[in-house]
Amino acid sequence: MAKVIHSMFRVLDLDKSIDFYGTALDMEVSDKISFSEFTLVYMRNDEADFEIELTHNHDNQEPYTHGSGYGHIAVSVNDLEESHAKLTAMQYEPKPIKSLKTHDDCEIRFFFATDPDGYQVEFIERSGRFTMKKY
Repeated sequence: MAKVIHSMFRVLDLDKSIDFYGTALDMEVSDKISFSEFTLVYMRNDEADFEIELTHNHDNQEPYTHGSGYGHIAVSVNDLEESHAKLTAMQYEPKPIKSLKTHDDCEIRFFFATDPDGYQVEFIERSGRFTMKKY
């Protein structure tokens, strides 16, 4: 069986991206691999084995485009208001907290934030299918 291990994002300013994922997702650099033309930085936290791979192409000077197919990554958090307040204090300008009711009347609470390169991160309150259970 395959195991999903990371998702890669091309970033323009490696330090800004490391700061965002460190602050927003409590991630730390787990590995850094430098090559002559690019650098790979892997970030993770203690919540999961999954990593974010930040790819910095040294000669690129223009922001990356995401095309029409990119959506977002999602993370679950225990305290949605706390996460929202933390991102607001760090001036990352998260979107307002929203909620949706499912067909079985379960409430899903979430908000979105944007990283320095325009990638969307969805923060979902841990409940229902978004708890830490194994799927």
